[in-house]
Amino acid sequence: MKKSITVVGAIIENEDREILCALRSPSMSLPNLWEFPGGKVETNETLKEAVERESKEELGCTVEFLNVFHDSTHEYDDIIVNLITIKCKLISGTPVKNEHSKLLWLRRESLLSLKWTSADIPAVLLLSLEKV
Repeated sequence: MKKSITVVGAIIENEDREILCALRSPSMSLPNLWEFPGGKVETNETLKEAVERESKEELGCTVEFLNVFHDSTHEYDDIIVNLITIKCKLISGTPVKNEHSKLLWLRRESLLSLKWTSADIPAVLLLSLEKV
């Protein structure tokens, strides 16, 4: 039986209404694919706690949980990932690439120009259609 994990992905928007995209490094699983930064939800951790902790660890910045945007499950060859994307507000700091190869701010209409992880695609599609 495949292992199943729940992960959060932070949808962080800047003042110009651009969304932060993160390129997975060659040493990560699913290398060189784009994702919303985040990570595994720990035991007894709320989604709010998880996304705020992961943003500090991965990006060195402080975000505020706003709301759950999308919840989907994707089955990879070796693992089942329940990805919960969360809209967040950048509170302090500038995101830096502690774990990723690259960070990029993109407008919604340009999100589909990147090659995303399969788990992130449903949220990317919804975001690209969102009217702001």
